[in-house]
Amino acid sequence: MRKLVYYILAAAAVFSSCGEYNKVLKSTDYELKYTYAKKYFNAKQYTKSATLLEDLIVVLKGTNNAEESLYLLAQSYYGQKDYQTASQYFNTYYTTYPKGEYVELARYYSGYGLYLDSPDVRLDQAQTYKALEDLQLYLEYYPQSERAADAQDIMFELQEKLAYKELLATKLYYNLGPHQAYIGNNYLAGIITAQNALRDYPYSKYREDFIYLMLQSKYELALVSVDEKLQGRYRDVVDEYYNYVNEFPEGKYRRQAQRYFDYAGKRITDTY
Repeated sequence: MRKLVYYILAAAAVFSSCGEYNKVLKSTDYELKYTYAKKYFNAKQYTKSATLLEDLIVVLKGTNNAEESLYLLAQSYYGQKDYQTASQYFNTYYTTYPKGEYVELARYYSGYGLYLDSPDVRLDQAQTYKALEDLQLYLEYYPQSERAADAQDIMFELQEKLAYKELLATKLYYNLGPHQAYIGNNYLAGIITAQNALRDYPYSKYREDFIYLMLQSKYELALVSVDEKLQGRYRDVVDEYYNYVNEFPEGKYRRQAQRYFDYAGKRITDTY
């Protein structure tokens, strides 16, 4: 019996709340709507606050509540985990109010939300690049902020993610080898991809992997080369071996790298 009473009271509260919200939504009393938008926001009912604020931001433009309403709208979408829409509104906020009360927070959450929503590494990373851009701007504006260290750490994490995406691409080219449409040029494509990644992410934790993959690719490229290119390709293997061992003398790929070096070195018949 007690459970039944509880469910009846709970249902009544829900219906009452819905009825209240629908009345406010249809109201033309904008001050009332704004009061309720803030009430719903503080209660973490972000869908309701966002819906009301979407109606209000145009009406409140030029009023004392215009700035706060725009920021609360961005935070309402952030609270719903719709980070892309939130970022757009944060961007609108700090563009419209460059000296506004919430401008630092808006700049930070614009990038942080996109970081939280950064897609799987195998998907398009446009949002990851945008997160990096926003966080970089945040650090430029607020280098001494209490959030600066976190922003920097997030940027490193996102850069490693992008580096890993390039590593997967390099491995894919290597694995395609001479058996696909590019023929031998898959190895060249992998080498170029690795070189670009090392240029863009020079301190990545995947640095050794990139350099070793270049050595592997140059070795395999030599094996499928025509005679007139063979000696030059073997020299490339030797040079890349030295690049690898000079930087990683105790590297995890040292043993296999030595095999590539030995094989190529024995087949170099001309001089530099």
